[in-house]
Amino acid sequence: MESLCFHDGNITNLIKKRYLHDSGQGLQMHSSLVERMALERELEGHQGCVNAIAWNSKGSLLISGSDDTRMNIWSYSSHKLLHSIETGHTANIFCTKFVPETSDDLVVSGAGDAEVRLFHLSHLKGRGREDNAVTPSALFQCHTRRVKKLAVEVGNPHVVWSASEDGTVRQHDFREGASCPPAGSSHQECRNILLDLRCGAKKSLADPPKQLFALKSCDISSTRPHLLIVGGSDAFARLYDRRMLPPLSSSQKKLPPPPCVSYFCPMHLSDRGRSSLHLTHVAFSPNGEEVLLSYSGEHVYLMDVNPAYGSSMSYTYGDVPNLMNFAPLLNGIDLQSSVSGIFLNGSSSKRIPATRLEKCKKLIQMAVKSLKKDSNFYYGIEACNEVLDGCTDEIGPLLTFECLCTRAAILLKRKWKNDAHMAIRDCHRARKLNSSSFRPLLLIADALSQLGKHNEALEFAIGAQSLAPSDSEVALKVESIKDHIAAADEANKTNGGESRSDPRAGRVLSLSDILYRSDANSDASQDGPRSERDDSEDDDELELAFETSISGDEGRDVDPNVLHGSLNLRIHRRGGSSGETGRANGSCDSPTSSQKEKAAYEPEAAIDMKQRYVGHCNVGTDIKQASFLGERGEYIACGSDDGRWFIWEKRTGRLIKMLHGDEAVVNCVRCHPYDCVVATSGIDSTIKIWTPTASVPSLVAGGAAGPETSNVLDAMESNQRRLCRTREAVLPFEFLERFRMHEFTEGSLHPFECTQS
Repeated sequence: MESLCFHDGNITNLIKKRYLHDSGQGLQMHSSLVERMALERELEGHQGCVNAIAWNSKGSLLISGSDDTRMNIWSYSSHKLLHSIETGHTANIFCTKFVPETSDDLVVSGAGDAEVRLFHLSHLKGRGREDNAVTPSALFQCHTRRVKKLAVEVGNPHVVWSASEDGTVRQHDFREGASCPPAGSSHQECRNILLDLRCGAKKSLADPPKQLFALKSCDISSTRPHLLIVGGSDAFARLYDRRMLPPLSSSQKKLPPPPCVSYFCPMHLSDRGRSSLHLTHVAFSPNGEEVLLSYSGEHVYLMDVNPAYGSSMSYTYGDVPNLMNFAPLLNGIDLQSSVSGIFLNGSSSKRIPATRLEKCKKLIQMAVKSLKKDSNFYYGIEACNEVLDGCTDEIGPLLTFECLCTRAAILLKRKWKNDAHMAIRDCHRARKLNSSSFRPLLLIADALSQLGKHNEALEFAIGAQSLAPSDSEVALKVESIKDHIAAADEANKTNGGESRSDPRAGRVLSLSDILYRSDANSDASQDGPRSERDDSEDDDELELAFETSISGDEGRDVDPNVLHGSLNLRIHRRGGSSGETGRANGSCDSPTSSQKEKAAYEPEAAIDMKQRYVGHCNVGTDIKQASFLGERGEYIACGSDDGRWFIWEKRTGRLIKMLHGDEAVVNCVRCHPYDCVVATSGIDSTIKIWTPTASVPSLVAGGAAGPETSNVLDAMESNQRRLCRTREAVLPFEFLERFRMHEFTEGSLHPFECTQS
C-alpha cells in the first residue's frame, strides 16, 4: 500500500512562505521531523522509576521526580545533572513542577505520602555535589491520600494546585503560610479545598454522583487559566470554571460536588455501569480549544472544549441507547429525504478539484480492496480516515457514504477494542446521507451482534430487509440472528432461567474471581446489556473486609503501595441497609431515599469524542500521559505498557512514529516548549531525550531502513490483545487502588514492586 501524505504540507514551501510573507507559522513539529525522531541521549541520575518530568517555561531546564524520592534538575543545553534534591518524601514522587515567574527558583513536588513540598533551588548554591538535603520552604500535609498531579498557572508565582486520590483539589497559596495545617491542629482544619469530589464519581451519565472520585490528573488552561479540567476514577473528565466554584472549604463535611461546565466522555464509554474504566491523564491543547483524555484499559480521545452550537458532539444520556435501537427517523429527520447536493458538514455542494477527487476515489478503492482480501485492515482504515478526516470539505455525499460504510465494514473485521462502536457511529452518519440503502442497517446489525445485543441487531436486520426484500445477504443475516436468539432462549430454559449467572458458577471461586469479573475477551463482555442487579441502588455486593496488625504510626501509612503486617480476610454479602458500609466506601450521606434521589436527579449533557488514537496499551499504570506535541499541538503522543511510545497525526489519528523508550513501560511524554525535542520516562531510572537526528525517515524507531510494517502491526495487535484481556473489577475501586496485588498465593500478599499507580 502506497504511503499517504500528511497535512502539514511541504516543509520547504512552508519555510519559503514564512520568509516571503512573514506568516509567523511555527515549524517546531513537522511530519518530516517527526519521522526522523531518534534517541539522542539518556540522562542518568535517578535510582528508581521516573514518574514525572516537566520543562521550565524557557525550555532551559528539565525537572524530574522518581521513586527514589529525589527531584533532579537537568540542563537542556549540556544534558548535565545540576541538582539532585533529597526531598524528604517517604513515598514515590508522582508529580513535579517549576513555579512560574520565580526565575526557576521555586520547584514543587507531590508524592505517595500525600504531601506537597516546596523548595528554593537557591538554597543549594555553594553546596557540594553530595550535599543535597534541603529543608522544604513549605510543607502541605492536608491531603489524606496520594497526590497524583500538580498544576500551576502561567504568570502566577504564588499558588499551586494539587489533585489527590482523596477526591479533592487543593489550592496552596504560599502567601498565606509556609505549611498546612498549622502545628498542633488536625488534618481536617485546613481550609484550602478548591474542589471537593469525595462524592463525585458517576457509574454512568444517567446516574447521580455518589462515590469517591479518586483524582488522577488535572490541568489548567494556559490561554484561559480560570478553566480547570480533572480526571480520575470514572469515565468522565470534568471542566470547571474556578471563578464559579464555592469558597475554599475544609474537609470536615462531605459536600455534593459543585456543578461543572462540561463533562467529557466518548459516548460509547458513558454507560458502563460498575467498571474499572478510569482516566489516567487529562490535558488542554496549547490553544486551550481541545482536551486530550487517556483511559486505563482504553484508547486516547480528543474532544472540543466548546463544540459548535448544535454540534453532534454534545449528547445526553437519552442519546446513548438511541444508537443501539432501530428507528425510521434520526433526530426527527425523515430518512427518505434526498441528500442530493448535501455534504457531511451540512454545507452545499461546491466545485471539487479533479486531482483531489481522484485521490479520494483511489483511497476508497484501496480500502475496498483491503476489505475484500481480508488483509491490511489497519491501512484500509487509514485510507478511509484520510478521506473522512483529511478531505471532509472537498467530497460529496456519495463518496462520503461509500467511505463511511467501507470503514465500518473494515472495523467490524479488524475487531480491535471498541471497533464495533466506531462502526455504529459511521453507519448512523451514513444513514443520514442515504436513507434508501440497506448497507448501514446491515452493518449496525453485525456490530450489535458482536456486542452481544442480538435483539437490537434483529431490529436493524429487519429494517435492512424492508429496504432490500430480495437481497439474499440480508435474508441470511436475519435468519442467523433469529437462530442465535432461539438458541440462547433454549439454553436459558435448559438452565432454569439462569443464563445470566456467572459463567464461573459450579466451581470454587478463587480470590482472583472475587476481585475481578471474568476476562473481557471482547466488547460484548464489557458493553453488553446491564442486568437488573447493576441498575439496582440497593443490590447485594461482595465485600472483602480485612484486619491488619500494623506497627508504628497507624495514623499515616509508611508506604501506601505495601500492606504491612498480617491480613485477615472476611468475605460476605453487603446489603443496602448498612449506612456505615456505604460511607466507608466513599458514598455521600443523604437524607432522602435512593428512589427519590434518582427521580430528582437531572443528568447533565456530555461532549463526545472527535478523534481517537489507537495502537498503544494502557493498563499497567495510573500516571500514563497523553500529550500534545508542538506549539500548535499538531501531533499526539502517548506512552505504552510495551515499552514503546507512539506519535499520531492529530487531525486524522494516523500513526506517524513508534519508538522504543523503556525496557518495561513509558509513562511520561513531554515536548520541549520551542524545539523539536521530546523527553520521555517510565519504569527505567533514566530519562530519554529524542530529536529528529535519524538519517532516514521511518515509521519505527531510529529511522531504520528496511521492512517495518510487520513490526508495527505486530506491536499494535499485541497491545490490542492485552487491552481486551483486562478484567473488570467487582470490588470497590478504592480498595483495589489501595491494595493492588497480583494474587494471594499460599496466604501471602504480593504487592507490585514498581507499579507507579
